[in-house]
Amino acid sequence: MSIGPWQIILILVIVLIIFGAGKLPRVAGDLAKGIKNFKSGMSDDDSKDEAKKEIDASTTAKESADEKDKAAQS
Repeated sequence: MSIGPWQIILILVIVLIIFGAGKLPRVAGDLAKGIKNFKSGMSDDDSKDEAKKEIDASTTAKESADEKDKAAQS
């Protein structure tokens, strides 16, 4: 089930009636800022997860190297 052109027109008319023509640019701008902040927040979470994985991997590699050195000394 998809939204047809008549449903979109009806939604736009209702939004125009509720908010009025003068407030629509401000509402659209606020919506765009919200979407932008949401996307940047999602990418920040992804980069934090990747950084944490890199730190964990380097720590694990260092521990493995330390264990090899101890085994070689024994």
